[in-house]
Amino acid sequence: MFLRYLSSTIAQQIDRDLMSPAGGFSIDQLMELAGLSCAEAVFRSYPPNAGYQRVLVACGPGNQGGDGLVAARHLKHFGYTPLVWYPKKKDAPLFHGLEQQLRNLDIEFISETGMTQSMVSSSHVILDAIFGFSFKGEPREPFKSLLQLWIDMKKDPSTSKPIVSVDIPSSWNVDLGPDASAIAKSFMPEVLVSLTAPKSGSRYFTGQHWLGGRFVDLTLNDKYDLRLPPYPGTSQVVDITGAEPLP
Repeated sequence: MFLRYLSSTIAQQIDRDLMSPAGGFSIDQLMELAGLSCAEAVFRSYPPNAGYQRVLVACGPGNQGGDGLVAARHLKHFGYTPLVWYPKKKDAPLFHGLEQQLRNLDIEFISETGMTQSMVSSSHVILDAIFGFSFKGEPREPFKSLLQLWIDMKKDPSTSKPIVSVDIPSSWNVDLGPDASAIAKSFMPEVLVSLTAPKSGSRYFTGQHWLGGRFVDLTLNDKYDLRLPPYPGTSQVVDITGAEPLP
């Protein structure tokens, strides 16, 4: 299977097209569909009745974090016990509402600042919704310490927890992938949920790969020659494991 892998520039342009008058979407609609896709990907990969009850949802300060907040709500309805780490809250009505929805469901918000080893150890799955395709540069605290915790965790398979990353693994360069000259600064998640279409950096990903974000119409698909596969039935994700970038 060959798909179009998107650069950060094209990914941003597609988002603008989706939210243009011709596209007709609002940011909250796209975030809702993206978060639902992420929650379904977690469910399909690590169902709660298979011992994956507690999901640590790590949310960043931008729209990627918003996807995580939406996913946490759906995970609660899917039968999980989500725990949300959201240290850098975005001061905007949309995000205030997403947070209130979680509090209304009695979803626990853990430590407003640092993440501890015990928080990771007590979880069964981690949803990485920290940095998205617009992230550049070096991670700052408190996210830097959390990413290092995950990197260290991956060195010990006996204590490692599966990570599901949203769109691009946090700390990866969206266009270039993990830093080959400093691979110790990156981690390889077990599952990746690419939204809209895979990003260029995800060509280095080697695990279970889902495509989510079922909001691309035929006109947009043709405009960017995305070659998106059909979604099965009512599912919000489709398995694209092993899909290669178009030559």
